Amino acid sequence: MAYYCLHKFHKWPHEFLELDEGEKAVVTAAVLIKVKADRKRAAEVKRVAGRKS
Repeated sequence: MAYYCLHKFHKWPHEFLELDEGEKAVVTAAVLIKVKADRKRAAEVKRVAGRKS
């Protein structure tokens, strides 16, 4: 999570680690939703690209 915060949110890992438990849970849930959506989108793009070949 800290890695994702650094690269996507441009926040230092210690900033994430200093959040209280509830805030960490919200950030973690948001990241997991984003990753799932990104994977789904990548699979769709790959599937559509495969049909065009």
